Amino acid sequence: MSSSRDHPVPSVHADGFGIGNPAASAYCPAMSKVTNLNQFRKQKARADKKAQAETNTVKFGRTKAQKTLDKTRADKARRDLDGKERE
Repeated sequence: MSSSRDHPVPSVHADGFGIGNPAASAYCPAMSKVTNLNQFRKQKARADKKAQAETNTVKFGRTKAQKTLDKTRADKARRDLDGKERE
């Protein structure tokens, strides 16, 4: 009768991958860095926010010179209208 000590434990699993098998390293590479999904979520949120800001800048943004020019024109129009008012 043979006991379990007569037969060594095989180093290769039934699927062919295991200790000492060169294909095992290709099948199961060493562990890489842990990925923090919160960082990717925050990066995506920042990118979306930046894209929205650029869209809003094109849509609503005006330079200081443009704002000053509009204010000056509005003031002149109001003065002209007040000057033509009848008493």
